[in-house]
Amino acid sequence: MSPHAPYPQGRPRRLRRDDFTRNLVREHRVTPHDLIYPVFVLDGQGRREAVSSMPGVDRLSLDLLLPVAEQCVTLGIPVMALFPVIDPSLKTPDGQEAFNPEGLVPRVVRGLKQRFPELGVMTDVALDPFTSHGQDGLLDETGYILNDETVEVLVRQALTQAQAGVDIVAPSDMMDGRIGAIREALEGHDLIHTRIMAYSAKYASAFYGPFRDAVGSASTLGKSNKKVYQMDPGNSDEALREVALDIDEGADMVMVKPGMPYLDIVRRVKDEFGVPTYAYQVSGEYAMLKAAAQNGWLAHDAVMMEALLCFKRAGCDGILTYFALEAATLLRN
Repeated sequence: MSPHAPYPQGRPRRLRRDDFTRNLVREHRVTPHDLIYPVFVLDGQGRREAVSSMPGVDRLSLDLLLPVAEQCVTLGIPVMALFPVIDPSLKTPDGQEAFNPEGLVPRVVRGLKQRFPELGVMTDVALDPFTSHGQDGLLDETGYILNDETVEVLVRQALTQAQAGVDIVAPSDMMDGRIGAIREALEGHDLIHTRIMAYSAKYASAFYGPFRDAVGSASTLGKSNKKVYQMDPGNSDEALREVALDIDEGADMVMVKPGMPYLDIVRRVKDEFGVPTYAYQVSGEYAMLKAAAQNGWLAHDAVMMEALLCFKRAGCDGILTYFALEAATLLRN
């Protein structure tokens, strides 16, 4: 084309010419404040166990978790999410250890809040780490997960965590009506400041494998699955119904899980409801990127940050990610 020929007035590449212009017009950014760091905690002292399927991730006892919490505070990561690794001897069909006020989770919550009151602490409300069968609820004689009976136990678990001082309870079980029951119980016990982040659209995904290895529920679950309570990956409209129910029942924040394969759900939720919306970059997503980077197939830092940016672009207010420390360190530097 002749340099003197008429040309459209819009040249989008003008805004991509150099770093300062790209920074000036960038629509979405990732900051450490967008990150929630999931950690695996176990009982004892001086215990560190590597999770083989999640390179760089360890199960830690509280004394070794405290320096990690300090890192979060230093880097500006606002919340740490706790996932317990329970001794098999404490696992029962009814998961009663879940509401033991002197159990692992309440003790870790108290320890973290005492040392780092400015760090937000979030706890998982679900029974799978505590049940001998690895399911998130109680079973009937046929092996079907009972809904209302499970909700009663989840309420006791959430109250135990809230009374220990946790900031956010995060029901991940997908039982019907559990958000309303938990909110009512919290209000009834004057725990009005405890926030609820609902796993509202949690899918029956194959991406959870490394997580189940990490918390020890894979072996107890065996060949069973969670399809009778977690969502069908083929459904999208159903996610909006689930989110609407949780908001009506008192959830402060909602979550989509898994993350990147379900960004379409994130966008629909954010557009429809406009509430604080989060996604969980789950263990399988983390493991895939780590393995590819270790094999030299992908540039680790570049794909890590691009993936996190995609969550923000899709509408996430925050991301639960095992990359939190690495990403926050990179952003700081």
